[in-house]
Amino acid sequence: MSIALDSAPSALGEALRSAGHGLLGVLRQPVLLLAWIVVVVALGWAVAPGFFTSVSPYEGDPAQSFAPPSAEHLFGTDRLGRDLFSRSIHGAGTTLSATLLAVLLALGVGTVVGLVAGAVGGVADTIIMRVVDVLLSIPSLLLAMVIVAVLGYSTDNIALAVGISSIAAFARVMRSEVIGVIRTDYVKAARGSGTRGAAVVLRHVVPNALGPVLALAALEVGSAILAVASLGFLGYGAPPPEPEWGLLVAEGRDFLATHPWISILPGIALALVVIATHRISTSFRKDHRR
Repeated sequence: MSIALDSAPSALGEALRSAGHGLLGVLRQPVLLLAWIVVVVALGWAVAPGFFTSVSPYEGDPAQSFAPPSAEHLFGTDRLGRDLFSRSIHGAGTTLSATLLAVLLALGVGTVVGLVAGAVGGVADTIIMRVVDVLLSIPSLLLAMVIVAVLGYSTDNIALAVGISSIAAFARVMRSEVIGVIRTDYVKAARGSGTRGAAVVLRHVVPNALGPVLALAALEVGSAILAVASLGFLGYGAPPPEPEWGLLVAEGRDFLATHPWISILPGIALALVVIATHRISTSFRKDHRR
């Protein structure tokens, strides 16, 4: 009986080992390497913006308003003469911190909800999954907009809204994995040995069900960045003059015909980060499947 219990595979451990092997193979994939470089640079912008620029993102020179991209202003300037490259760098902290909070909230709550539904079963499972089905039937961005409208406009509320709108997806995946793991021989052996139900769940079910959920979290990062920026673009986030990627794109929409760099260059930076995170998450999913 102890052999059966000790030999139980750990999906979480396998996922972490696969991620390690994937990182070792990054140098063999130029596109994946480029994606990692983009993400690392974006994280650097968020953590230490002063290392990349010494220009204030708030102060501008009206004499240099609408200056095109140049060596002095890589992304040009806006109508107030503020350096858009500096504002893009400092805006990374606002957008990515909201993204991190949103994904962690969705991962934590969704994992617990899915675990309860899959492990308890019965009426509790039916009620929880009907609520999850309702949430999944509503477009996530629309649901986030409604939540922000109720809570008030701020970046923190955007993070909360995006996280809440993503809980259902994590709950469904976690429930599916928990049900599959509970039916395995090593879980049945653990129960047959007299181990309490809660101990079986925490020791055997949770570690072996987390792999796909963590892979989903990696995939959701790009979607959360896009959702946070979209809400900022619509005016639900930090008010001006705070730099935020979605707001930066929105500020230049009235000048696209004459000064397109105001929206296009920050938008390209946003798109590159979203594409890079999606490429990295795809590599994680492939490694997990193997």
